[in-house]
Amino acid sequence: MTSQPSSRRPLRIVIGAVLYPPDVNGAANFGHRLATGLARLGHDVHVICHAMDRRSSTRVEDGVTVHRVGSYATPVHPTFRINTPWQAFAAADELLAEIQPDVVHVQSHFYICRALINAARKRGIGLVATNHFMPENIFGYLKIPGLLQPVASRILWRNLIKHYSKAQMVTAPTPRAVQLLQDNGFDHRAIPVSCGMDVERYRRRARLFRKNNPDPKTRTVLFVGRLDEEKHIDDLLRAMSLLRTEAATRLEIVGDGSKRAAYEQLAHELGIGDRVHFAGFVSDDELLDAYARADVFCMPSIAELQSLATMEAMSAATPVVLADAMALPHLVESGKNGKLFPPHDVHALAAAIDEIISDRATIDRMGAASERLVSKHDINAVLGRFESIYRHVTNPDEVLELEELHAELAS
Repeated sequence: MTSQPSSRRPLRIVIGAVLYPPDVNGAANFGHRLATGLARLGHDVHVICHAMDRRSSTRVEDGVTVHRVGSYATPVHPTFRINTPWQAFAAADELLAEIQPDVVHVQSHFYICRALINAARKRGIGLVATNHFMPENIFGYLKIPGLLQPVASRILWRNLIKHYSKAQMVTAPTPRAVQLLQDNGFDHRAIPVSCGMDVERYRRRARLFRKNNPDPKTRTVLFVGRLDEEKHIDDLLRAMSLLRTEAATRLEIVGDGSKRAAYEQLAHELGIGDRVHFAGFVSDDELLDAYARADVFCMPSIAELQSLATMEAMSAATPVVLADAMALPHLVESGKNGKLFPPHDVHALAAAIDEIISDRATIDRMGAASERLVSKHDINAVLGRFESIYRHVTNPDEVLELEELHAELAS
């Protein structure tokens, strides 16, 4: 991927993130892709995020100055780390005084990001906020009983809206994600801006692999993501046990999480243990290879505000089978690049996989459609959209570019 430097004055940008690599999840990956892409455009980019331990540090990583603020582990999940409010605000205020950014762009309303929101407001710095959060994504970790989840959800949304209402501009990855904010009481301006994808990176590896392996004897269904409750991998495992295709088929599951052992046990109970490979966390190169050898990608989750893993698979020219839930329908034109299925309907899921994976011509046709559809999410276009937003919040007279952005997103 190449990015052309901006011809206008470079901006000094702070990106606030609770999660950032080496953390592995969609929000962390988006933050890294945004920060490094903006740096390639010539901007002075700083990331303020949680450290992996109690020690704070600053170092340049991939052209970005990364300030890691000491944090504490929690019993909830290995990747969930926290700051005390006073530590977070002291660090945020000190770092913003030192960096003096033109704009702060937070990716969360928790911990260090909440402190950055308040410190930016205090200092009169332009503030942008992007929402990746849904309460459903944390209910499994917090062990909240089902009967209490509606109340907990209202409290969590109220808290997010309280802090995101302080931003001059709020974005979410899809129109459905914007609607979700509004449905839960956010009455300020919010616009959809994709998280973006380095399409060429996945396309290139897939084309090379498939040139050398035009029709492998065994066809592969792929899932990439956390192995946690809201992803509903159990639905995918049950569907794999119901396949009727005569083609030899395997399921590859890339990622790790709290439910891995339970899913491994379920695969054996269903009699498909020998056809399911749990890869765990893999390197970037291994992930590219996993997408390249996939014949179908499946995402059974019901709590996706966009699904970067699905877009990565589409970039590798792979058909997709997705739950008809939340923002996933934005990524599939049923019958063209894949299929939608009703959430938790394992028979419909199995039928959708069967329909695609049984025929090489269908795999190739739908895969080519996936590649075409994902092109509008190319990271270079997304970086330009965020540049326009940053310049608007730092200089509200720059209305034209933002209105052009709205027209483009509505088309």
